[in-house]
Amino acid sequence: MCASSTNDLGLTDKDHDCTCSTDSHTERPAAVSADAIREHYLVDGMTCNHCVSSVTEELSAIDGVDSVSVDLNAGGTSRVMVVSSQPVPLDSVRAAVTEAGYALVTS
Repeated sequence: MCASSTNDLGLTDKDHDCTCSTDSHTERPAAVSADAIREHYLVDGMTCNHCVSSVTEELSAIDGVDSVSVDLNAGGTSRVMVVSSQPVPLDSVRAAVTEAGYALVTS
């Protein structure tokens, strides 16, 4: 007779609703030219690396965007840097963040 067992790998964060890590996630931009445009934005609502991936994917799809990096502040306002070869319209950034399910903070 074979006994069955399960192994808890400890992958679930039992203190949060999300099962992925809440550690800050930052992608380092690839080599960009000295004349690259770097814009910083504030985004509310991200809580985990899955959130970061969603925002990064949507922003990266905008024409001219070379890279995106996120300084995650889980449950607060996260700082997002977009590096591009041409100016990126604010409406495009807002639409991408909204599509990912989050809110762009504007003053």
